[in-house]
Amino acid sequence: MTEIIFVVEDAPEGGFSARAVGESIFTQAETMDELRAQVRDAVHCHFDSGAAPGLIRLHFVRDEVIAA
Repeated sequence: MTEIIFVVEDAPEGGFSARAVGESIFTQAETMDELRAQVRDAVHCHFDSGAAPGLIRLHFVRDEVIAA
């Protein structure tokens, strides 16, 4: 595996949540810098040594509600 993708959303209680696509990895953080660090740490903990992907892609999903 060369790349892993995380779907990043605003958490209802504040901050951000990130869930890996195709892997059982989930993490949360208050800031984007913290989230990046948490995602890296979660990926390194999830995969055996040498099996971790070389790239981590963060895909941001944001809902926006506007008045009609």
